[in-house]
Amino acid sequence: MRLFGYARVSTSQQSLDIQIGVLRDAGVKANRIFTDKASGISTDRE
Repeated sequence: MRLFGYARVSTSQQSLDIQIGVLRDAGVKANRIFTDKASGISTDRE
């Protein structure tokens, strides 16, 4: 079975680290974790 993860924060003051750590602890490989740093107001993505 392949596991994929998705972590998202909506402000620059928030951190993805905790979410990524939980995904890694659940067995998701680092190269299968996708991240998004964006506000719901803006369509610009980092």
